[in-house]
Amino acid sequence: MNQEYWQEELETMKRPDLERLQTERLKETVQQALKSPFYQEVFKQQGLTADSIQTLDDLRKIPFTTKDDLRAHYPFGLVAIPLRECVRIHSSSGTTGNPTVVLHSAKDLDQWANQVARCMYMVGLRDTDVFQNTSGYGMFTGGLGFQYGAERLGALTVPAAAGNTKRQIKFITDFGTTCLHIIPSYATRLAEVMYEEGIDPHRDTKLHTVCIGAEPHSEEQRKRIEKLLGVKAYNCFGMSEMNGPGVAFECKEQNGLHIWEDYVIPEIIDPVTLEPVPDGEVGELVLTTINREAMPLLRYRTRDLTCFLPGDCPCGRTHRRLARFKGRSDDMIILKGVNLFPTQIEKILMKFKELGSNYLITIETVGYNDEMMIEVELSDLFTDDFSTLQRLEKEVTRQLKDELLLTPRVKLVAKGSLPAPEGGKAVRVKDLRKLS
Repeated sequence: MNQEYWQEELETMKRPDLERLQTERLKETVQQALKSPFYQEVFKQQGLTADSIQTLDDLRKIPFTTKDDLRAHYPFGLVAIPLRECVRIHSSSGTTGNPTVVLHSAKDLDQWANQVARCMYMVGLRDTDVFQNTSGYGMFTGGLGFQYGAERLGALTVPAAAGNTKRQIKFITDFGTTCLHIIPSYATRLAEVMYEEGIDPHRDTKLHTVCIGAEPHSEEQRKRIEKLLGVKAYNCFGMSEMNGPGVAFECKEQNGLHIWEDYVIPEIIDPVTLEPVPDGEVGELVLTTINREAMPLLRYRTRDLTCFLPGDCPCGRTHRRLARFKGRSDDMIILKGVNLFPTQIEKILMKFKELGSNYLITIETVGYNDEMMIEVELSDLFTDDFSTLQRLEKEVTRQLKDELLLTPRVKLVAKGSLPAPEGGKAVRVKDLRKLS
Protein backbone atom coordinates (compact mmCIF):
# COMPACT_ATOMS: atom_id res chain seq x y z
CA MET A 1 0.00 0.00 0.00
CA ASN A 2 1.29 3.46 -0.90
CA GLN A 3 1.93 5.41 2.30
CA GLU A 4 -0.17 8.34 1.08
CA TYR A 5 -3.30 6.54 -0.15
CA TRP A 6 -5.75 4.07 1.32
CA GLN A 7 -6.80 2.93 -2.18
CA GLU A 8 -4.33 4.49 -4.56
CA GLU A 9 -5.87 3.14 -7.78
CA LEU A 10 -9.32 4.58 -6.96
CA GLU A 11 -8.12 7.84 -5.38
CA THR A 12 -5.80 8.79 -8.24
CA MET A 13 -7.81 7.35 -11.12
CA LYS A 14 -7.63 9.40 -14.34
CA ARG A 15 -10.82 11.37 -14.94
CA PRO A 16 -11.95 9.43 -18.05
CA ASP A 17 -11.54 6.15 -16.16
CA LEU A 18 -13.35 7.54 -13.12
CA GLU A 19 -16.24 8.70 -15.29
CA ARG A 20 -16.47 5.26 -16.91
CA LEU A 21 -16.64 3.71 -13.44
CA GLN A 22 -19.35 6.19 -12.45
CA THR A 23 -21.37 5.41 -15.57
CA GLU A 24 -21.19 1.67 -14.91
CA ARG A 25 -22.20 2.11 -11.27
CA LEU A 26 -24.95 4.59 -12.16
CA LYS A 27 -26.60 2.09 -14.50
CA GLU A 28 -26.44 -0.59 -11.81
CA THR A 29 -27.84 1.86 -9.24
CA VAL A 30 -30.80 2.80 -11.45
CA GLN A 31 -31.61 -0.90 -11.88
CA GLN A 32 -31.44 -1.29 -8.11
CA ALA A 33 -33.46 1.86 -7.33
CA LEU A 34 -36.29 0.62 -9.57
CA LYS A 35 -36.88 -2.17 -7.05
CA SER A 36 -38.26 0.47 -4.65
CA PRO A 37 -41.93 1.56 -4.82
CA PHE A 38 -40.96 5.25 -4.90
CA TYR A 39 -38.62 5.13 -7.90
CA GLN A 40 -40.89 2.72 -9.77
CA GLU A 41 -43.57 5.41 -9.62
CA VAL A 42 -41.17 8.28 -10.46
CA PHE A 43 -39.85 6.52 -13.57
CA LYS A 44 -43.35 5.53 -14.66
CA GLN A 45 -44.58 9.14 -14.36
CA GLN A 46 -41.60 10.40 -16.39
CA GLY A 47 -41.86 7.71 -19.04
CA LEU A 48 -38.38 6.46 -18.16
CA THR A 49 -36.93 2.97 -17.93
CA ALA A 50 -33.58 1.70 -16.71
CA ASP A 51 -32.42 1.72 -20.35
CA SER A 52 -33.07 5.49 -20.48
CA ILE A 53 -29.90 6.04 -18.42
CA GLN A 54 -26.82 5.11 -20.46
CA THR A 55 -24.45 8.05 -19.81
CA LEU A 56 -23.67 10.48 -17.00
CA ASP A 57 -25.48 13.20 -18.97
CA ASP A 58 -28.63 11.03 -18.92
CA LEU A 59 -28.73 11.50 -15.14
CA ARG A 60 -30.41 14.87 -15.78
CA LYS A 61 -33.47 13.06 -17.17
CA ILE A 62 -34.25 11.90 -13.64
CA PRO A 63 -36.24 14.27 -11.38
CA PHE A 64 -34.69 15.46 -8.12
CA THR A 65 -35.35 13.57 -4.89
CA THR A 66 -36.01 15.73 -1.82
CA LYS A 67 -36.25 15.38 1.93
CA ASP A 68 -40.02 15.79 1.53
CA ASP A 69 -40.06 12.69 -0.68
CA LEU A 70 -38.35 10.69 2.06
CA ARG A 71 -40.83 11.95 4.64
CA ALA A 72 -43.85 11.36 2.42
CA HIS A 73 -42.80 7.74 1.81
CA TYR A 74 -41.73 7.10 5.41
CA PRO A 75 -40.56 4.67 6.56
CA PHE A 76 -39.75 2.12 3.82
CA GLY A 77 -41.02 3.51 0.50
CA LEU A 78 -37.51 3.99 -0.93
CA VAL A 79 -36.10 0.66 0.21
CA ALA A 80 -34.93 -1.48 -2.71
CA ILE A 81 -34.23 -4.80 -0.99
CA PRO A 82 -36.33 -7.02 1.32
CA LEU A 83 -36.37 -5.74 4.90
CA ARG A 84 -34.90 -9.02 6.11
CA GLU A 85 -31.73 -8.11 4.17
CA CYS A 86 -31.44 -4.72 5.93
CA VAL A 87 -29.33 -4.72 9.07
CA ARG A 88 -29.47 -1.11 10.32
CA ILE A 89 -31.62 2.00 10.17
CA HIS A 90 -30.48 5.57 10.85
CA SER A 91 -32.65 8.63 11.24
CA SER A 92 -31.92 12.32 10.76
CA SER A 93 -32.10 14.68 13.73
CA GLY A 94 -34.08 17.85 14.34
CA THR A 95 -36.96 17.66 11.90
CA THR A 96 -40.69 18.13 12.26
CA GLY A 97 -43.21 15.46 11.35
CA ASN A 98 -41.79 12.22 10.03
CA PRO A 99 -38.00 11.96 10.24
CA THR A 100 -35.94 10.96 7.23
CA VAL A 101 -34.68 7.41 7.58
CA VAL A 102 -32.02 5.49 5.68
CA LEU A 103 -31.67 1.72 5.74
CA HIS A 104 -28.45 -0.22 5.17
CA SER A 105 -27.49 -3.71 4.14
CA ALA A 106 -24.37 -5.40 5.49
CA LYS A 107 -22.62 -4.55 2.22
CA ASP A 108 -23.63 -0.87 2.57
CA LEU A 109 -22.14 -0.72 6.06
CA ASP A 110 -18.95 -2.39 4.84
CA GLN A 111 -18.59 0.17 2.05
CA TRP A 112 -19.32 3.06 4.42
CA ALA A 113 -16.66 1.89 6.89
CA ASN A 114 -14.16 1.77 4.04
CA GLN A 115 -15.16 5.27 2.90
CA VAL A 116 -14.56 6.74 6.37
CA ALA A 117 -11.29 4.82 6.76
CA ARG A 118 -10.13 6.30 3.43
CA CYS A 119 -10.86 9.79 4.75
CA MET A 120 -8.99 9.20 7.99
CA TYR A 121 -5.99 7.66 6.24
CA MET A 122 -5.88 10.66 3.88
CA VAL A 123 -5.19 13.04 6.79
CA GLY A 124 -2.42 10.87 8.19
CA LEU A 125 -4.20 8.60 10.67
CA ARG A 126 -2.88 5.03 10.95
CA ASP A 127 -3.45 1.82 12.88
CA THR A 128 -1.05 3.12 15.54
CA ASP A 129 -3.42 5.98 16.46
CA VAL A 130 -5.85 6.22 19.36
CA PHE A 131 -9.10 7.68 18.04
CA GLN A 132 -11.64 9.27 20.41
CA ASN A 133 -15.13 9.91 19.09
CA THR A 134 -17.07 12.67 20.87
CA SER A 135 -20.16 12.33 18.64
CA GLY A 136 -23.47 10.97 19.84
CA TYR A 137 -24.17 7.35 18.99
CA GLY A 138 -27.59 5.83 18.32
CA MET A 139 -29.65 7.16 15.43
CA PHE A 140 -27.12 9.95 14.78
CA THR A 141 -24.70 8.78 12.07
CA GLY A 142 -21.60 10.60 13.34
CA GLY A 143 -21.04 8.12 16.14
CA LEU A 144 -21.22 4.74 14.45
CA GLY A 145 -19.97 6.09 11.10
CA PHE A 146 -16.62 7.18 12.54
CA GLN A 147 -16.52 4.21 14.92
CA TYR A 148 -16.66 1.65 12.12
CA GLY A 149 -14.31 3.69 9.94
CA ALA A 150 -11.70 3.95 12.70
CA GLU A 151 -11.97 0.22 13.39
CA ARG A 152 -11.52 -0.52 9.67
CA LEU A 153 -8.42 1.68 9.76
CA GLY A 154 -7.17 -0.40 12.67
CA ALA A 155 -6.96 2.42 15.21
CA LEU A 156 -7.63 1.87 18.90
CA THR A 157 -11.05 3.46 19.33
CA VAL A 158 -12.52 5.29 22.31
CA PRO A 159 -16.32 5.56 21.83
CA ALA A 160 -16.64 8.36 24.38
CA ALA A 161 -19.87 9.77 22.86
CA ALA A 162 -21.01 13.34 23.47
CA GLY A 163 -20.65 15.54 26.52
CA ASN A 164 -19.07 15.08 29.97
CA THR A 165 -16.04 17.22 29.20
CA LYS A 166 -13.96 16.26 32.21
CA ARG A 167 -14.37 12.59 31.38
CA GLN A 168 -13.36 13.31 27.77
CA ILE A 169 -10.19 14.98 29.05
CA LYS A 170 -9.42 12.07 31.37
CA PHE A 171 -9.71 9.64 28.45
CA ILE A 172 -7.48 11.86 26.29
CA THR A 173 -4.73 11.99 28.90
CA ASP A 174 -5.05 8.42 30.25
CA PHE A 175 -5.46 6.59 26.94
CA GLY A 176 -2.99 8.68 24.95
CA THR A 177 -5.65 9.82 22.46
CA THR A 178 -4.04 11.13 19.27
CA CYS A 179 -7.14 12.03 17.22
CA LEU A 180 -10.59 13.40 18.01
CA HIS A 181 -13.77 13.57 16.00
CA ILE A 182 -15.51 16.65 17.41
CA ILE A 183 -17.81 19.49 16.40
CA PRO A 184 -15.97 22.83 16.14
CA SER A 185 -17.80 24.67 18.92
CA TYR A 186 -17.16 21.78 21.33
CA ALA A 187 -13.49 21.62 20.35
CA THR A 188 -12.94 25.14 21.65
CA ARG A 189 -14.94 24.40 24.79
CA LEU A 190 -12.88 21.26 25.42
CA ALA A 191 -9.69 23.31 25.10
CA GLU A 192 -11.01 25.94 27.52
CA VAL A 193 -11.73 23.30 30.18
CA MET A 194 -8.31 21.72 29.67
CA TYR A 195 -6.58 25.03 30.40
CA GLU A 196 -8.91 25.65 33.38
CA GLU A 197 -7.83 22.25 34.75
CA GLY A 198 -4.16 23.12 34.32
CA ILE A 199 -3.69 20.80 31.33
CA ASP A 200 -1.73 22.12 28.36
CA PRO A 201 -2.82 20.09 25.29
CA HIS A 202 0.51 20.77 23.57
CA ARG A 203 2.51 19.42 26.50
CA ASP A 204 0.21 17.06 28.37
CA THR A 205 -1.54 15.15 25.56
CA LYS A 206 -0.60 13.21 22.44
CA LEU A 207 -3.24 14.90 20.26
CA HIS A 208 -2.12 15.68 16.73
CA THR A 209 -5.29 15.58 14.58
CA VAL A 210 -8.96 16.50 14.92
CA CYS A 211 -11.74 15.85 12.41
CA ILE A 212 -14.29 18.64 12.61
CA GLY A 213 -17.69 18.98 11.00
CA ALA A 214 -21.46 18.70 11.55
CA GLU A 215 -21.88 22.48 11.95
CA PRO A 216 -20.77 25.57 9.98
CA HIS A 217 -17.41 27.00 10.97
CA SER A 218 -15.00 29.57 9.63
CA GLU A 219 -11.35 29.29 8.68
CA GLU A 220 -10.62 31.53 11.67
CA GLN A 221 -12.33 29.02 13.98
CA ARG A 222 -10.35 26.15 12.45
CA LYS A 223 -7.07 28.00 13.08
CA ARG A 224 -8.14 28.79 16.64
CA ILE A 225 -8.80 25.09 17.29
CA GLU A 226 -5.41 24.17 15.84
CA LYS A 227 -3.65 26.74 18.01
CA LEU A 228 -5.52 25.88 21.22
CA LEU A 229 -5.10 22.11 20.96
CA GLY A 230 -1.80 21.96 19.07
CA VAL A 231 -3.30 19.89 16.25
CA LYS A 232 -4.18 19.91 12.56
CA ALA A 233 -7.95 20.25 12.11
CA TYR A 234 -9.54 18.77 8.99
CA ASN A 235 -13.00 19.63 7.74
CA CYS A 236 -15.37 16.76 7.00
CA PHE A 237 -18.81 16.60 5.39
CA GLY A 238 -21.52 14.02 5.67
CA MET A 239 -25.27 13.66 5.93
CA SER A 240 -27.47 10.80 7.05
CA GLU A 241 -29.14 10.52 3.65
CA MET A 242 -25.72 9.78 2.11
CA ASN A 243 -24.82 7.30 4.92
CA GLY A 244 -23.31 9.93 7.22
CA PRO A 245 -19.70 11.09 7.69
CA GLY A 246 -17.20 10.41 4.92
CA VAL A 247 -19.01 11.90 1.90
CA ALA A 248 -16.24 14.50 1.47
CA PHE A 249 -13.10 15.24 3.46
CA GLU A 250 -10.10 17.53 3.34
CA CYS A 251 -6.68 16.14 2.51
CA LYS A 252 -3.47 17.39 4.13
CA GLU A 253 -3.44 20.35 1.72
CA GLN A 254 -6.55 21.76 3.47
CA ASN A 255 -7.71 23.36 0.24
CA GLY A 256 -11.21 21.97 -0.22
CA LEU A 257 -12.98 18.71 0.52
CA HIS A 258 -12.44 15.78 -1.85
CA ILE A 259 -15.84 14.27 -2.61
CA TRP A 260 -15.52 10.54 -3.29
CA GLU A 261 -16.86 10.19 -6.81
CA ASP A 262 -16.72 6.39 -6.81
CA TYR A 263 -19.40 6.58 -4.08
CA VAL A 264 -21.52 9.51 -5.28
CA ILE A 265 -22.07 11.59 -8.40
CA PRO A 266 -22.08 15.27 -7.36
CA GLU A 267 -23.85 18.07 -9.21
CA ILE A 268 -24.07 21.74 -8.28
CA ILE A 269 -27.19 23.55 -9.46
CA ASP A 270 -28.74 26.98 -9.23
CA PRO A 271 -31.39 26.44 -6.50
CA VAL A 272 -33.84 28.69 -8.39
CA THR A 273 -33.41 27.64 -12.02
CA LEU A 274 -32.25 24.09 -11.13
CA GLU A 275 -29.67 24.32 -13.93
CA PRO A 276 -25.98 23.38 -13.48
CA VAL A 277 -23.57 26.18 -12.53
CA PRO A 278 -19.94 26.47 -13.67
CA ASP A 279 -16.97 25.55 -11.47
CA GLY A 280 -16.26 28.23 -8.90
CA GLU A 281 -19.88 29.43 -8.76
CA VAL A 282 -21.84 28.72 -5.60
CA GLY A 283 -24.94 26.58 -5.94
CA GLU A 284 -26.79 23.75 -4.25
CA LEU A 285 -25.11 20.37 -3.96
CA VAL A 286 -27.05 17.45 -5.46
CA LEU A 287 -25.85 13.88 -4.85
CA THR A 288 -26.59 10.49 -6.41
CA THR A 289 -25.41 7.37 -4.59
CA ILE A 290 -23.72 4.83 -6.86
CA ASN A 291 -22.66 2.05 -4.52
CA ARG A 292 -25.58 1.52 -2.16
CA GLU A 293 -28.01 -1.38 -2.43
CA ALA A 294 -30.58 -1.04 0.38
CA MET A 295 -31.70 2.53 -0.33
CA PRO A 296 -30.13 4.23 -3.36
CA LEU A 297 -30.95 7.92 -3.81
CA LEU A 298 -31.01 9.59 -7.22
CA ARG A 299 -30.29 13.32 -7.56
CA TYR A 300 -30.88 14.10 -3.89
CA ARG A 301 -31.09 17.82 -3.15
CA THR A 302 -28.93 18.36 -0.09
CA ARG A 303 -29.87 22.08 0.23
CA ASP A 304 -26.20 22.75 1.12
CA LEU A 305 -24.56 25.63 -0.78
CA THR A 306 -21.00 25.20 -2.06
CA CYS A 307 -19.03 25.16 -5.32
CA PHE A 308 -16.61 22.94 -7.19
CA LEU A 309 -13.06 24.23 -6.84
CA PRO A 310 -11.33 24.41 -10.22
CA GLY A 311 -7.91 22.89 -10.86
CA ASP A 312 -6.01 19.89 -9.56
CA CYS A 313 -5.03 19.18 -5.96
CA PRO A 314 -1.32 18.84 -5.18
CA CYS A 315 -2.10 15.69 -3.17
CA GLY A 316 -2.57 13.77 -6.42
CA ARG A 317 -6.18 12.75 -5.81
CA THR A 318 -8.38 13.27 -8.85
CA HIS A 319 -11.75 13.36 -7.09
CA ARG A 320 -13.25 16.84 -7.26
CA ARG A 321 -13.05 19.28 -4.38
CA LEU A 322 -15.85 21.21 -2.73
CA ALA A 323 -15.36 24.63 -1.15
CA ARG A 324 -16.27 25.25 2.47
CA PHE A 325 -20.06 25.24 2.71
CA LYS A 326 -21.62 28.69 2.53
CA GLY A 327 -25.04 28.01 4.03
CA ARG A 328 -28.27 26.42 2.91
CA SER A 329 -30.94 27.01 0.29
CA ASP A 330 -33.70 26.28 2.81
CA ASP A 331 -34.25 27.63 6.32
CA MET A 332 -32.61 24.80 8.24
CA ILE A 333 -30.22 25.88 11.00
CA ILE A 334 -27.20 23.76 11.94
CA LEU A 335 -26.05 24.49 15.49
CA LYS A 336 -23.75 22.39 17.65
CA GLY A 337 -24.18 19.52 15.21
CA VAL A 338 -27.99 19.56 15.48
CA ASN A 339 -30.25 20.23 12.50
CA LEU A 340 -33.32 22.29 13.35
CA PHE A 341 -35.94 24.46 11.70
CA PRO A 342 -37.55 27.72 12.89
CA THR A 343 -40.92 25.96 12.61
CA GLN A 344 -39.91 23.65 15.46
CA ILE A 345 -39.29 26.69 17.67
CA GLU A 346 -42.51 28.34 16.57
CA LYS A 347 -44.49 25.18 17.36
CA ILE A 348 -43.32 25.35 20.99
CA LEU A 349 -43.74 29.12 21.39
CA MET A 350 -47.29 29.04 20.08
CA LYS A 351 -48.32 26.60 22.80
CA PHE A 352 -48.12 29.41 25.36
CA LYS A 353 -51.10 31.78 25.48
CA GLU A 354 -48.90 34.21 27.42
CA LEU A 355 -46.72 34.71 24.33
CA GLY A 356 -47.41 36.78 21.23
CA SER A 357 -46.77 35.64 17.65
CA ASN A 358 -43.65 37.69 16.95
CA TYR A 359 -40.24 36.17 17.68
CA LEU A 360 -36.64 36.44 16.51
CA ILE A 361 -33.91 33.78 16.56
CA THR A 362 -30.35 35.13 16.75
CA ILE A 363 -27.30 32.90 16.35
CA GLU A 364 -23.89 34.36 17.11
CA THR A 365 -20.47 33.36 18.30
CA VAL A 366 -19.94 34.10 21.99
CA GLY A 367 -16.31 33.56 22.91
CA TYR A 368 -15.47 30.39 21.03
CA ASN A 369 -18.98 28.92 21.05
CA ASP A 370 -22.01 29.40 18.83
CA GLU A 371 -25.10 30.29 20.85
CA MET A 372 -28.79 30.73 20.06
CA MET A 373 -30.99 33.39 21.61
CA ILE A 374 -34.75 33.43 21.08
CA GLU A 375 -36.54 36.71 21.75
CA VAL A 376 -40.30 36.42 21.88
CA GLU A 377 -42.92 39.06 22.54
CA LEU A 378 -45.43 38.73 25.36
CA SER A 379 -49.13 38.89 24.59
CA ASP A 380 -51.44 41.73 25.71
CA LEU A 381 -52.93 39.48 28.32
CA PHE A 382 -49.80 38.90 30.30
CA THR A 383 -48.66 40.41 33.59
CA ASP A 384 -45.32 42.08 34.18
CA ASP A 385 -44.84 40.29 37.52
CA PHE A 386 -41.14 39.38 37.65
CA SER A 387 -41.46 35.99 39.36
CA THR A 388 -44.21 34.92 36.97
CA LEU A 389 -42.07 35.99 34.01
CA GLN A 390 -39.16 33.97 35.37
CA ARG A 391 -41.29 30.84 35.70
CA LEU A 392 -42.63 31.28 32.17
CA GLU A 393 -39.14 31.79 30.72
CA LYS A 394 -37.91 28.66 32.49
CA GLU A 395 -40.79 26.53 31.17
CA VAL A 396 -40.42 27.83 27.60
CA THR A 397 -36.69 27.04 27.76
CA ARG A 398 -37.37 23.53 29.07
CA GLN A 399 -39.83 22.69 26.30
CA LEU A 400 -37.52 24.11 23.62
CA LYS A 401 -34.64 22.01 24.97
CA ASP A 402 -36.79 18.86 24.78
CA GLU A 403 -37.72 19.64 21.16
CA LEU A 404 -34.36 20.90 19.85
CA LEU A 405 -31.93 18.73 21.87
CA LEU A 406 -29.96 21.86 22.81
CA THR A 407 -30.60 24.72 25.20
CA PRO A 408 -31.25 28.19 23.76
CA ARG A 409 -31.31 31.44 25.73
CA VAL A 410 -34.88 32.70 25.92
CA LYS A 411 -35.64 36.39 26.37
CA LEU A 412 -39.24 37.56 26.90
CA VAL A 413 -39.82 41.10 25.61
CA ALA A 414 -42.73 43.53 25.61
CA LYS A 415 -45.20 43.47 22.75
CA GLY A 416 -44.01 45.68 19.89
CA SER A 417 -40.33 45.37 20.84
CA LEU A 418 -39.32 43.29 17.82
CA PRO A 419 -39.42 44.46 14.19
CA ALA A 420 -42.86 43.84 12.75
CA PRO A 421 -43.05 42.02 9.38
CA GLU A 422 -43.79 44.50 6.61
CA GLY A 423 -45.15 42.40 3.76
CA GLY A 424 -43.57 39.22 2.49
CA LYS A 425 -41.95 36.65 4.71
CA ALA A 426 -41.11 37.60 8.28
CA VAL A 427 -37.41 37.57 9.12
CA ARG A 428 -37.23 34.99 11.87
CA VAL A 429 -33.52 34.17 11.92
CA LYS A 430 -30.41 36.37 12.19
CA ASP A 431 -27.28 34.30 11.77
CA LEU A 432 -24.40 36.54 12.85
CA ARG A 433 -21.72 33.84 12.75
CA LYS A 434 -18.81 34.76 10.50
CA LEU A 435 -18.26 31.70 8.30
CA SER A 436 -16.17 33.06 5.44
